[in-house]
Amino acid sequence: MNIRLAEAKDVEQLIKMRWDFTIEHDESKINCSYTKFASEFHSFFEKALSSGQWFVWVVEEAGKIVSHIYIELIHKVPRPGRVTHPFVYMTNVYTVPEYRNMGVGSKLLSFINNWIEENEYEFVIVWPSDEAIPYYLKNGYVHCKEPMEYFPS
Repeated sequence: MNIRLAEAKDVEQLIKMRWDFTIEHDESKINCSYTKFASEFHSFFEKALSSGQWFVWVVEEAGKIVSHIYIELIHKVPRPGRVTHPFVYMTNVYTVPEYRNMGVGSKLLSFINNWIEENEYEFVIVWPSDEAIPYYLKNGYVHCKEPMEYFPS
C-alpha cells in the first residue's frame, strides 16, 4: 500500500468514491445527476490541487485508491507575541467498504497526524458521523466543546 498526495490523474476515482460515500449515507441522493456532480467536482479538484491550501491524501493499492482524507489549511490572523500556524480542517474521510476494519484508514490517519506535527499545524477540526467517533478516538482525537454556528436564512 502506498500513501501519497492525490494527483490530477486520480480525479475520476475520487469522484466515484465521493459519490459512493454520499449514497452510502443518504440513498435519496442516488437520483441526483452524476454528470453535474462530476463537473462540479472536477472544478473543485482542479482549484484545490493548485491552491496550496488543500491536500488530498490517498492510499493506493495496485493502482486503485482505497482510502482518502481531504485536508484544508485554515490560516489565522497573526497575533503579537506568538508565531501563528494554520490549523487543519479534515473532511471527506473515506475507505472503500472492502478495505474497512483492516487498519487502512488508521494507517492513513496516523500518517497525516505525523505530517500535521511535522508541519507544526496548530490543531485539527473534524466533524465525524456518530459511527466514525470510535475511529477518531482510537487514533488520538478527543471531543471538544461545541463550536457556535450561524446559518443565514
